[in-house]
Amino acid sequence: MAQAKNYTLAIVLITSLFFFWGFIHNLDPILIPHLRNAFSLSHFQASLVDSAVFIAYFLLAIPAGLIMKRFGYKAGIIVGLVLFAVGCFLFVPAANTVSYAFFLGALFVVACGLAILETAANPYITVLGDPSKATQRLNFAQSFNGLAAFVAPIIGGKYILTEEPKSADEIAALGEQARAAYIQAETSSVKGPYLILGLVILAITAVFVLTRLPDVKEDEQSQSTGVFRAFRHKNVTWAVIAQFFYVGAQVCVLSFLVMFATDVAGIAPAEAKYYSGAAGLAFMVGRFVGTFFMRYVAPTRLLFIYALVASALTLVAIYATGPVTLYAMVGIAFFMSIMFPTIFALGVEGIGADTKSASSLIVMSIVGGAVLPPLLGLVSGATGSFQLAYYVVLACFAVVALFAWNNSGKRIQEVSGGH
Repeated sequence: MAQAKNYTLAIVLITSLFFFWGFIHNLDPILIPHLRNAFSLSHFQASLVDSAVFIAYFLLAIPAGLIMKRFGYKAGIIVGLVLFAVGCFLFVPAANTVSYAFFLGALFVVACGLAILETAANPYITVLGDPSKATQRLNFAQSFNGLAAFVAPIIGGKYILTEEPKSADEIAALGEQARAAYIQAETSSVKGPYLILGLVILAITAVFVLTRLPDVKEDEQSQSTGVFRAFRHKNVTWAVIAQFFYVGAQVCVLSFLVMFATDVAGIAPAEAKYYSGAAGLAFMVGRFVGTFFMRYVAPTRLLFIYALVASALTLVAIYATGPVTLYAMVGIAFFMSIMFPTIFALGVEGIGADTKSASSLIVMSIVGGAVLPPLLGLVSGATGSFQLAYYVVLACFAVVALFAWNNSGKRIQEVSGGH
């Protein structure tokens, strides 16, 4: 009974982390236009916010895995939380110095913490408790990431976007002193939210330091071997590939939704933001619904079905016209909601001592979110059609469906006596 209680507390604490990193990730769509306006940035300069985040995931995933292999899951979580908090506190001097480069540095430090947290928390929650329910547990925890996707833009919009921003022409027309005062006021509005978030994360860190968590031990026989040894498992290799394409699809769908609404569906920007909120809500609900369905449907089968439906909705978004295209995009958000946690859980399933290394590799593949959206932009420019560019997203969902099909076949072989 004591062990069950320990697992319950551990699962509750780890699940809280999914909400917090989801929260700060989903402040970025508010932060990007805010900084772009304050510093009069080009689209390329503003896109460096995403670059700072995804580069950190690529660079820190393997070091995070090494930390966990040497010191355990708890140590990885604490290191990640400390970096998360420090990055939040760095927003204060970034705002005081009115430096965009400083903001990017603060975001990079935050993302380093998030990369370590995700590398630790995702596999940790899969090994806590009944192995047969690992995917269901991870999807449930990731549901709180979806909740954050819905809540963060509302809070960020209220406390960061405090007033109607001035246009680039209005800023240019200001005198030098007035322009400096305006930029200082705009950058200062981020200090309060990030300072409070940093203090909350520091408090969470203290809870983890003081709480005794289950020290789950995998088979240690390959503990001293390299990270890339995990690629000997086919499900790890497939998961890395599938996660690369899935994250790319997610960024293309959610980050470009307001632009899609205005350019394709002809919706006014003021109204388009509500469709972005609807997509965040659909994403959150999809996680909870998917977790429920996994009680009755095998995760690989559900993932395959969801990938097919998301592909069909992508075709609607490509070839339909008007608001129907937006309804399809919101539907895509619902059906892609279970993809990240399910791919992750299936990728680390049954691999013993290679779990931490596999986690590092799968988290590294998040760099797909930096690679595939520019590809969508290139296709849009080459074809002259923003809608046709979503064939990039369709290809991503096809890879996810192939991963589900391939993994399902592997598991059938194992049940029938294959290896």
